[in-house]
Amino acid sequence: MPVDQHSDPFEDRLGAALRQTGDTFAPDGAALAAAGRARGRRLRLRRRAAVVSGAASLALVGAGAALVLPGDDSAEAGRSSVASGPTVGSSPTPTAQALSRTEMISTLRTLLPEGQISGGDARGTNEDLPPYAQVVFDDGKGAGSISLGLDRIEPGSDRAREVAECPDKTLTSYDSCTSTRLPDGSLIKIFRGYEYPDRREDTKLWTADLITPAGQYVTVSEWNAAAEKGAPVSRPNPPLSEAQLEKLVSAEVWRQAVDAMPEDAAKTESSAPVTGPVAVDGDTIGQTLAGLLPKGVEVVSKGGQDTEYAYLVVDDGKGRSLVQINVQPDMRDVAHQLFGAGSEIRPDGTLVAVRQGLGEKSGAGVVMLTADTMRTNGMRVVVSAFNTGDQNSDATRATPALTVGQLKEIALSPKWERIA
Repeated sequence: MPVDQHSDPFEDRLGAALRQTGDTFAPDGAALAAAGRARGRRLRLRRRAAVVSGAASLALVGAGAALVLPGDDSAEAGRSSVASGPTVGSSPTPTAQALSRTEMISTLRTLLPEGQISGGDARGTNEDLPPYAQVVFDDGKGAGSISLGLDRIEPGSDRAREVAECPDKTLTSYDSCTSTRLPDGSLIKIFRGYEYPDRREDTKLWTADLITPAGQYVTVSEWNAAAEKGAPVSRPNPPLSEAQLEKLVSAEVWRQAVDAMPEDAAKTESSAPVTGPVAVDGDTIGQTLAGLLPKGVEVVSKGGQDTEYAYLVVDDGKGRSLVQINVQPDMRDVAHQLFGAGSEIRPDGTLVAVRQGLGEKSGAGVVMLTADTMRTNGMRVVVSAFNTGDQNSDATRATPALTVGQLKEIALSPKWERIA
């Protein structure tokens, strides 16, 4: 994530899926990257956030996996792409129910199991920004923070898919994640992971995200501490079980509250204007990267996102090694922050910077090598390799499978100019 301090509990949790994946590429020394989609203001914000934070790479992993729906016997009938949106219709909530800040907290309190509730912060449905509620809950086994937020998401949109899909385990460390369809056609994801994917602290983060066919979005997050950050762990697990999370996030009152929100309280990603160069397809990036690997390096697994980012797990006979790449259009506006003193300027004007060091948010002993390049048209190609097949785990080999020289050769390949 670009920053670790937040002022709005709901905004922190609204992009739960983004956070779970984005944290995987949190700061690593001087290595800088940004891989937001080429979508107007969001792209610019992500670029600058990555530069300010010194992020090694901010990749929004969209695995594109199909959801296996419970109760279907046939393989074809049992699979439904999140991107296509819910196929089972349901009637909209019969009435909208506006909730003030006080009512948001009191409604959340009513829906929680028996226990002691303290603190509280909220925003109502009649405000400019989406509503949320946050409390500290103690069932007698220790205090845990619980927050709930409401919004709208267009079914079938990129944002809906990002929320509903489970993260790629190669990139994000978590204990479990399920994404299924409810009888009313809504999609629900239950995620059990960690506030910090590298587990530098023992704070656990469990979330439940619900997207209805009508585009109502409800998200619940809970921690095994009285606050998401800066508070000591107070219990082994967050207070609500998976079943209790599902019950809370599915309560009809939240859908009615979403319907009471002003139309401009939330803007779906699909409504954002597309500006600037078209982003490169993620599958194409992965295939091109695989074709540029040196002889003797075999691809074990692969993945990435829809655009701009891909990764390969490779093996040169000495163990698995993660290789990741970002291909970003026109990043000239941040070139001066990415390529400082010591960077190479090639005869054709291409900027080149190489970096190596320990992965600050990776497992023990993990080394990260990076070759960062930018053509004169602003196209940025940055490739990194690790001495582990999973950067959330400890090092499994002495050095990455690719050298700095090989990474540099890959990043400078003219093939990137042909696909961008």
